[in-house]
Amino acid sequence: MTLKTTLSLLLLSSTFGTAIAQNNNQAKAEALLKKMTIEEKVGQMAQITLDVVGKGKGRYESDEPFGLDEKELQRVLVKYHVGSILNTSNNRARTPQVWYNIISKIQNVATKQTPNKIPVIYGVDEIHGATYTVGATMFPQQIGQAATFNRSLVKNGASITAYETRASSIPWNFAPLLDVGSDPRFPRQWESFGEDPYLIKELGVAAVKGYEGEDGKVSHPEKVASSIKHFLGYQVSVSGKDRTPAFISDQALREYHLPPFKAAIDAGAKTIMINSGIINGVPVHANYHILTELLKEELNFKGLVVTDWGDIENLYKRDRIAKDDKEAIMLAINAGIDMSMIAYNYETFCDNLLALVKEGKVKESRIDDAVRRILWVKYELNLFEKPTTNPKDYPKFGSKEFENAAYQTAAESITLLKNTDQILPLAKGTKILVAGPNANSMRTLNGAWTYSWQGEKVEEFAAKYNTILKALQNKAGKENVTYFPGVSYKMDGKYYEDYADKMDETIAAAKDADLIVLCLGENSYTESPGNMNDLYLSDLQTELAQKLAATGKKVILVLNEGRPRVISKFEKKMSAVVQTYLPGNFGGDALADVLYGVVNPSGKLPYTYPQFPNALFTYYHKPSENKGTTEGVYNYDADYNPQYVFGAGLSYTTFKYDQLKLSSNTLKKGEMLTVTVNVSNTGKVAGKESVLLFTSDLYATLITPDVKRLRGFEKIDLKAGETKTVTFKIQPEDLAFINTESKAITEEGEFTLQIADQKINFNYIP
Repeated sequence: MTLKTTLSLLLLSSTFGTAIAQNNNQAKAEALLKKMTIEEKVGQMAQITLDVVGKGKGRYESDEPFGLDEKELQRVLVKYHVGSILNTSNNRARTPQVWYNIISKIQNVATKQTPNKIPVIYGVDEIHGATYTVGATMFPQQIGQAATFNRSLVKNGASITAYETRASSIPWNFAPLLDVGSDPRFPRQWESFGEDPYLIKELGVAAVKGYEGEDGKVSHPEKVASSIKHFLGYQVSVSGKDRTPAFISDQALREYHLPPFKAAIDAGAKTIMINSGIINGVPVHANYHILTELLKEELNFKGLVVTDWGDIENLYKRDRIAKDDKEAIMLAINAGIDMSMIAYNYETFCDNLLALVKEGKVKESRIDDAVRRILWVKYELNLFEKPTTNPKDYPKFGSKEFENAAYQTAAESITLLKNTDQILPLAKGTKILVAGPNANSMRTLNGAWTYSWQGEKVEEFAAKYNTILKALQNKAGKENVTYFPGVSYKMDGKYYEDYADKMDETIAAAKDADLIVLCLGENSYTESPGNMNDLYLSDLQTELAQKLAATGKKVILVLNEGRPRVISKFEKKMSAVVQTYLPGNFGGDALADVLYGVVNPSGKLPYTYPQFPNALFTYYHKPSENKGTTEGVYNYDADYNPQYVFGAGLSYTTFKYDQLKLSSNTLKKGEMLTVTVNVSNTGKVAGKESVLLFTSDLYATLITPDVKRLRGFEKIDLKAGETKTVTFKIQPEDLAFINTESKAITEEGEFTLQIADQKINFNYIP
């Protein structure tokens, strides 16, 4: 028996074993469901935030140090049978031991004092590490992870996050985010894997496997239930602002937004969170077609469907499609919601839902469907037998091994976008001036969802890590580094507020430096507080860049931002441009190593970087968005003019692509096309390269085809002078598009396949 055959049999055995275990858990959930009263069922569908059961002045804040209000906990769990608690208290990270103490007390009440002893399922947003745990390992945010184009790094990061989340006694993670991050105006683009559906799909599956395990057995004490979010079409609002209306055709919804979610569901994702916005006038939380017909029936999703924060209330208070809370609850539950992230006023939800069932406005069969899913996830997590996990059982928490993984991901994410006259890497002994509001801040390196919601508490918890300035001082020697901010953020203000901070001194200091490392970007933000009105980088940062460039010294622009802020007013004056995204606690160290050549940069842009605020495109735009002048008197030319294209990213070495070959010039239905290309490192240093395969459908019926689409990628490591052959497989369904009838179809005709500067055509014959 060959090794390949043995591995295949082991995988088949594991898959079969997982299916049996899931069926057993479904049977257990069904048996328990039959024992429950309607009051218990309704309570299981309620989720509250931790502050509700904390000692303090009221539900919206707790005392410090945090302590549970035993009386309120009894009311929540014993009287109202609430099934889930989320979030941290007072918007603050806690140590693993504190988490263990809190959740153990909660589970003690739930499993010993309630009629059917049903454990609580506790959930937290752990989106780039165990973000609400002190001492946990912080990875780059998802947009930086996407820039690595490295599935294994993403999977390993998710696995480490799962381990450290379980070390915090928490079994449920509201991640990964699978929204198509195609709009740079949107305040959560940095939480996405970028603009491309295929890239999001591949990295989304890697993340789900990392969180839940390759076999999907989340009962393992080092794995968590993932919650893929936000279903569906969340990040493409017309205004570019959070939770505002979007208009998306069914064709576009299925072409771009659905594939990552479908792949994650097929990969076994246990739960899913719903889009807080509005599509085509209908709030998604009340959309029966999306939640039930598409998600539960067509995609056959068997897991738990949870709302986002307060979104059932929003149907009444914000969206005004319900006259009161009761009607809002009726609309959402009937549409297909299983659990309401109520946050605070659980009585309103539970009492009204109970009344709706008794009035026949919500069928008990709909309640049973919801609770069956909730119980199944709890059984999958083994919460009935082990409702908590103890931090003493997690010796790798915050370990050097985990820190090295976070550093490696940051190092591979950093993207070199411009390097005039090979100014980088820097020579040792170079006198540098470090400036800019992002130069000496751990908060900006991490972004939001780090120790607190908006990231404003990062400095309190991340003091032991190195900012960009400190990392450069360590690398170059303090005697070679001068620092003036020039511009600083108002850390107690809104994310976009900044002020001139020793700007004149900063400009004057340039005369004594060989070159300038200018660190610009954004302060931390997420969700509605991160909405923007101007895509240009701030006026003060622009002024600082222009004045430093005017000194005649070469400027290396380091971008530390959640979304691509427009820099065209000064980009041409920059000698080099390096994009770090939001690289996490080890981003400063990784950047210093890139700037000094210890690390050869290998990141590639996972989005299109716009040159102007009114020139926003994705790389897969339509042909009409980029065409030349037409014949005759009228000029209808269209200008595709990004600052940097999707997939852009330079290296300190050079790569040559050649020998692009196909196994056949014709692809037939049911067959597979093998694509090979040689990639050579023609430079003098080793380097990593992400090999991207695109296809173009030259003509399509009625639906105008995208100019090209990503269909494959592989990251390789090449020594100087080394050549490797990279192989891809293309199937007819990989070339499909969604037609006017909302069906996936691969049409007969000619296609172009492109890898770097290599192109070749082939035909598809059904």
